[in-house]
Amino acid sequence: MVSTGPTPAAPISAAPPAPGEIATFALADLARDRSWHRPVFVERELLILTTRGHGDAELDFHLLPCRPGTLLRIRAGQVLRCAGRQFDATVVAWEMAALRGLDVDPDALATWRQLAGEDEDAVISEVSQLAVDCQRHGDRPAAHALLRHQLAVLLLRLALSGAGQPALPPEAETFDRFCREVERGYQHTRRVEDYAAGLGCSVRTLTRACLAVTGRSAKQVIDERVALQAGRLLAATDDPIAQIGGRLGFTEPTNFGRFFTREVGVSPGAFRAARDQPVTGRVVRPRPPAEATTVNSRRFRQGGHAGSVNVGHATRPGPPTGPVDGTGRA
Repeated sequence: MVSTGPTPAAPISAAPPAPGEIATFALADLARDRSWHRPVFVERELLILTTRGHGDAELDFHLLPCRPGTLLRIRAGQVLRCAGRQFDATVVAWEMAALRGLDVDPDALATWRQLAGEDEDAVISEVSQLAVDCQRHGDRPAAHALLRHQLAVLLLRLALSGAGQPALPPEAETFDRFCREVERGYQHTRRVEDYAAGLGCSVRTLTRACLAVTGRSAKQVIDERVALQAGRLLAATDDPIAQIGGRLGFTEPTNFGRFFTREVGVSPGAFRAARDQPVTGRVVRPRPPAEATTVNSRRFRQGGHAGSVNVGHATRPGPPTGPVDGTGRA
């Protein structure tokens, strides 16, 4: 089939959010309120396909431009906010258990991608059919296998159309293992020595791996992950600042305040106050974790080919592609 160019994304019928393993619904139903006054914690794995209009999605405090054909891959635990009602989108949500036993890796997908041509047509068709079947058969046990395989086909199609990633450096495997350990332990320890002991290697080995893959030290990887989680909790919850610090392993609120200010550039209180600003006016944000700034990590590979961008947990699309500091400068 010869494509005549991108087909405008038509609205896709979607049901309200459902508690099942796989569901589809409108983007507006994801927020606590339709104005997206504050960021919301994402509780399930998501694909978001923009179907109409233009606007910005703020993912972990960094803006992603959206227009018809824009596809976002959002992970559970991230915080999301959208710029009012400037664009419509269909959300595909799933629990990771829904893909158990299927040979598909949703973490191989780009966080931000602009679909075009036959790729866009195919993805729109897959999402449309999944939405129809979720609405017609979602509450029937017999449809469980159908929806699982439809989701797997959609993810595999996206992975195939985005093939062509750069080769991994030799240190990538060590870096991947380190990142997995950081994800499990960042709330309890920020000492590189503790992670090195758990992985059975030296601090020097971990630092060398982090520098090779990201250009940042192992200590920076840990601290940036902690700062990102602190920013998420400050923005998306009303929990007391001291309580947030305690959840992240800080026994004294003053120590948490100094840490956050050093990493982000503003105090926790100032960061929380900024959450009520309009999406396009927010420039205060945590520094992106080191693992989110490279496509060379297997665990955090998010693209690297034309039409996609590595966002991981916190980076943003388009030039400049380097890390963003607490002032909003690249």
